[in-house]
Amino acid sequence: MEWDVTFSVFTKPWRTLPLPDLARFVHDLGFDGVELPVRPGFQVEPERIASDLREAVGIFGAVGVKITSVATNPTAAAIAACGELGIPTIRVMAEIGSEGYMATVARLRAEYQSLLPLLGDANVRLGVQNHYGNFVSNASGLRHLLEGFDPSVVGAVWDAAHNALNGEDPALAIDIIWPHLCMVNLKNAFWQRANGPEAEDVAWKPYWTTGRQGLASWPRVSELLRQRGYTGVVCLTAEYSDEGAVGRLIAEDLAFARSLWS
Repeated sequence: MEWDVTFSVFTKPWRTLPLPDLARFVHDLGFDGVELPVRPGFQVEPERIASDLREAVGIFGAVGVKITSVATNPTAAAIAACGELGIPTIRVMAEIGSEGYMATVARLRAEYQSLLPLLGDANVRLGVQNHYGNFVSNASGLRHLLEGFDPSVVGAVWDAAHNALNGEDPALAIDIIWPHLCMVNLKNAFWQRANGPEAEDVAWKPYWTTGRQGLASWPRVSELLRQRGYTGVVCLTAEYSDEGAVGRLIAEDLAFARSLWS
């Protein structure tokens, strides 16, 4: 049985590739779609989003690849451009500010509330992703942040690797976030010591690895999502500590991911 999921890739590692070359590269890898960064220094700049994003949609579309989401600030211009071009999701993360966790959650909820008219008019969804560290980091946090929002307008982008780095079991996480889930991110990582045994205070950092190797079990995540009938976007975010091997590793990971959904 072939499951109806769309495999996309976050194109952040290839910021210097011209759009036509990037589109052909992604197509040849075998992806159905892309998540495009709309950030300074990338192929689509925030100041030129209306024209640049339209050009990008045409270039990717010519090789049969969809822009399934963009990673950018949800400005009025970004929301309008995505709505006009049929790009369904703007992905953001919820960074904790200097005011503290609870006050940040209250502020972010107010910001999301203020965006509802723009998002609704444009038929665009804000997708909020969990991230390890000084962010809303797991499914429990996302559920608390997004409670009460219509998931078709403000939903959750659940990242299995960041969730695993925070120690939340995927079965519990998917159950917690399921009512809000709009997209799934797949990558993998494990904690690696960042200093030697002589250090007075131990420090750790994530090592970004392939789908088979990290703390997040892709087979288990896939099984749990398939059990619930998930049919949305699965975005492979192409983040590896071995940056020189990104092309080879993402090709291997896409083959692995496709095998889990077939």
